[in-house]
Amino acid sequence: MSATDLLVLGGGIAGCSAALTAADKGLSVLLVAKDDLGLSNTGWAQGGIIGLPGEEEGDSPDLLAEDILRAGAGLCRPEAVQMLAEQGPPLCRAFLWKRLGVPFDTDGDGDPAPTAEAAHSARRIYHAKDATGAAIQKRLSEAVKAHPKIALRENLCLVDLLTSPHHSVDPRAMYAPLGVHGAYLFDEATGAVEAAFATRTILATGGLGYLYQHTTNPPSATGDGLAAAYRANARILNCEFVQFHPTALYIPGKPRQLLTEALRGEGGILLNKRGERFMKRYAPERLELAPRDVVSRAIFQEMAERGEPCAFLDLQPVAKKLDLEAHFPNILAACRAEGIEPLKQPIPVVPAAHYFCGGVLVDLDGRTSLDGLFAAGEVACTGLHGANRLASTSLLEGLLWGTRAAEAVAKDIATGATKPEPASFHPWQGAADPEDTDPLLIEQDWNLVRTTLWNYAGIVRSKDRLERAYNDFGYLSHRIETFYRQARLSRPLLELRAGMICAKLIIKAALQNPESRGCHYRVD
Repeated sequence: MSATDLLVLGGGIAGCSAALTAADKGLSVLLVAKDDLGLSNTGWAQGGIIGLPGEEEGDSPDLLAEDILRAGAGLCRPEAVQMLAEQGPPLCRAFLWKRLGVPFDTDGDGDPAPTAEAAHSARRIYHAKDATGAAIQKRLSEAVKAHPKIALRENLCLVDLLTSPHHSVDPRAMYAPLGVHGAYLFDEATGAVEAAFATRTILATGGLGYLYQHTTNPPSATGDGLAAAYRANARILNCEFVQFHPTALYIPGKPRQLLTEALRGEGGILLNKRGERFMKRYAPERLELAPRDVVSRAIFQEMAERGEPCAFLDLQPVAKKLDLEAHFPNILAACRAEGIEPLKQPIPVVPAAHYFCGGVLVDLDGRTSLDGLFAAGEVACTGLHGANRLASTSLLEGLLWGTRAAEAVAKDIATGATKPEPASFHPWQGAADPEDTDPLLIEQDWNLVRTTLWNYAGIVRSKDRLERAYNDFGYLSHRIETFYRQARLSRPLLELRAGMICAKLIIKAALQNPESRGCHYRVD
């Protein structure tokens, strides 16, 4: 490929907003999506995005900042919190509501109608029924495809970041600072690896929820970007902080579908099998509206003490004041498809891995520790979430940092940053005589990774469990890396390698941090 101004890796809200912002400024942009554009974690988001309706609602940026800081358990980056509280909601309204026309639910005046969510002090969440992420992603994808300055490539999997001096032809490049000049990408259709060169690269590859046995994330959330940044020696932070969503639909043998925070925000209550509202014992003041880590641990503890496979979410209090059919049609349909009538009986729920609060460390403009590399969205660690994420901040964070990263890239190019010369870098070099990958081996290794992380580095952790996982992963990691070096590349193999690297990052960080804080909870 010829060099472009900006390479964006990822097609969710962070990647699309970055691509659109850069293209609006006249930059040539290549956006690479792992799947068809639109199939990302963004599209799976149900609850909403913070729109901050205004002073007349008793809300303010300072109040929003207080809520974020409280959820983050003393580990948030104050300047990141204040920036999002002040700049995020206006950007949401200007970019998503006015420019793209995202169909948020509206009030009688035609303005977005905010709803409540757990741990928020005011009704400030814009939503599109119970499929907000899908509505946002649809408009973003349409805008990206229509923009003349954006070239789109779909179904390409990240192999590695293209770095100097590691991939440089000139051995003297070792004296220069570490830099990123694009990426090596695996084309599923052809089986070939292509080099994409760019003046600047924005990593917006999303999270790693699929590393856990129970997750609300799609199977594509395998930590590809985080693993690539780690291999390139970018600074990584806060990997122990994996957030578990308290309420995923529990159907034995089925994937865990998210049941949005808004259900509890509107008055849904949690019950055990005896019909007891157990949150009165764990969070007597905020009850079901306590932060996610508190509610998840309460459900986990309740299940463990009573030997029950799940808890229950009762929506009957909500049904008395809200038209659930109008506001949550997809959730009701999912329940009914499993033989559950949510208006008449409690819904079985369990916690599930939902969001990664750590990531590639970035500044307020999305710059990483590597020259030429930016990051935005779930793959990045902005410091906004600290030790635990407040509900409905992730979409806004992706939008804000994606936009700011693109603006910073435009400034870099305007002040002299130049495109790399493709001839200065080696083409991708794979195994000389590759073996075919055995799908059964990959599937079994994934099962080991996912069950080990869930059991030993899940909602409740201990030194003994983490050390067991660390030792088990030592051998498994070596086996996967050897397999990768000898085998013919495939998407499943690339994902497994990335997932193994990220799993070790989580375990190591959790072992090194003996303090229980936020969503990292050590029983010892």
